[in-house]
Amino acid sequence: MLSVTPAVVHGKMIFYCDCIMENQLAKSTEERTFQYQDTLPSLPVPSLEESLKKYLESVKPFANEEEYKKTEEIVKKFQNGVGEKLHQKLLKKAKGKRNWLEEWWLNVAYLDVRIPSQLNVNFAGPAAYIEHYWPPKEGTQLERGSITLWHNFNYWQLLRKEKLPVQKVGNTPLDMDQFRMLFSTCRVPGITRDSVMNYFSTESEGCSPSHVTVLCRGRVFVFDVMHEGCLITPPEICRQLTYIHKRCHSEPDGPGIAALTSEERTQWAKAREYLIGLDPQNLTMLEKIQSSILVYGMSDGSPHVTPEDYSQVTAMILTGDPTVLWGDKSYNLISFSNGVFGCNGDHAPYDGMIIINVSRYVDEKIFENEGKWKGSEKVQNIPLPEELVFTVDEKVLNDIKQAKAQYLKQASDLDIVVYAFTPFGKKLTKKKMLHPDTFVQLALQLAYYRLHGRPGCCYETAITRYFYHGRTETMRSCTVEAVRWCQSMQDPYAHLHERRQKMLQAFAKHNEMMKDCSNGKGFDRHLLGLSLIAKEEGLPVPEIFTDPLFSKSGGGGNFVLSTSLVGYSRTRGLVVPMVHNGYGFFYNIRDDRFVVSCTAWKSCAETDAEKLVQLVFHAFHDMMQLMNTAQL
Repeated sequence: MLSVTPAVVHGKMIFYCDCIMENQLAKSTEERTFQYQDTLPSLPVPSLEESLKKYLESVKPFANEEEYKKTEEIVKKFQNGVGEKLHQKLLKKAKGKRNWLEEWWLNVAYLDVRIPSQLNVNFAGPAAYIEHYWPPKEGTQLERGSITLWHNFNYWQLLRKEKLPVQKVGNTPLDMDQFRMLFSTCRVPGITRDSVMNYFSTESEGCSPSHVTVLCRGRVFVFDVMHEGCLITPPEICRQLTYIHKRCHSEPDGPGIAALTSEERTQWAKAREYLIGLDPQNLTMLEKIQSSILVYGMSDGSPHVTPEDYSQVTAMILTGDPTVLWGDKSYNLISFSNGVFGCNGDHAPYDGMIIINVSRYVDEKIFENEGKWKGSEKVQNIPLPEELVFTVDEKVLNDIKQAKAQYLKQASDLDIVVYAFTPFGKKLTKKKMLHPDTFVQLALQLAYYRLHGRPGCCYETAITRYFYHGRTETMRSCTVEAVRWCQSMQDPYAHLHERRQKMLQAFAKHNEMMKDCSNGKGFDRHLLGLSLIAKEEGLPVPEIFTDPLFSKSGGGGNFVLSTSLVGYSRTRGLVVPMVHNGYGFFYNIRDDRFVVSCTAWKSCAETDAEKLVQLVFHAFHDMMQLMNTAQL
């Protein structure tokens, strides 16, 4: 999931994004980006008793008395029997690893998954340049694209030189390893399991690939962004893009090899093997794409977008033309003919906080420079881009056709709504002493309850980057306290004072749980570890994982609400729902607004992204009214 969450230091709730991003984007410091990696604490294994106690709490909103009693018995039996044995084995495994979860999580959550990852796993989001110096304007794609790429390459250089500041909460450094996976990284499909290839190196470690891949009208080009030891300038990048654009718009389209990356993983692996077998040069070209700094896609589309409605542009970045992005790359930058931009990236090697950081850096640099290049217009005589022309036959062309067909069929089923709520934002919620992230999460609980008449099991991303190679933990936002508050809001006889008290209790519970999850005391990853130990030992699946309440409460990735805070800047993003009858719900929080991105499958008659978002906005008003009118 996208991952930006509140953090806690010395017991105090901190605005995670504010802490790690304010004034830390590009300032040169004496600290090196990766210098604290060796001193970070290992990821802890929580207490079995505490994890099971928290798990039981989390199933309560979805159980009647009889169901809960049965689950309670199953958990007790697990705790006193096989659960304790599995826990001891997990503790033993953790002793030999600084992060016992790392490899398991990468494989189970991403690399073993066989469904098409480009649409089902990747995250995507539009750039916010339209809100200041770059409103949509035809004819600006090449010039703006060259400036955007230049700022991205500057960020790449900061990372190469280890001058990107270490992100911290207070004085506590966070794990920075995921930043290694932003550039020159690519997933490679396998028959049963994919792999992640990372070609990035810091300057002190050695050479790192310095070329970029450009996709346009089914064709593939590469060019080097360094010339005689220096980064080429926006006018020089523009020359390269103009050359590619002219060729692609005056010559026949290419085969669109990139579309293969949108296919089901085993199918793509087989198609890739066949492609390589056809001509060894095909492998050389695939590796050039895999190792490139990033993939830049030039689309002929011209999406509608306003600061209040990003729906269409977001849809085109997540579900648009599959030939203008390489779905397996960790970072695709997509440009449209009207000078609008967006990012799409594979989720396997890193979480959303990383791409949010580079997106915010570029956005702020464009803003600082008023959307212009203020340096020399001189263009050196640099080599022209090289086209990668794959050897293809009828089978390859048919594979591409099939990949496009399955992708476009699924893409057409996805409803995407991205709206801004502008009456108020972070400033007012903080003034009312309400944590803005919790404010949105509780509004979502109320909206889902009103729309569906029942509680919605909810995954919110919590960050575990205090620990070595830490990534995420599940924060289950649908608590008993949240449900009681939702019920009071639907009870016409409930007094305002009662509603307010229950809301504040729900706030307190959410904040407490987020603190635990961020500090390595969540329970979902712990339970996953226990289930994987059982599998490795060849043991039967423990009853706790086959109990209906396990999946009904969201266990096993069955959350009907898949959510994450995407930060406190203009940057936004989203992914698809976890389950067919669910929602993907992502939001960024700004001083004066909340921007909400929601996805749902059209083929599910039960869900409605538009209605859910409107009910969330309605809940925002109701919650603020409670704070304004209820008397203590």
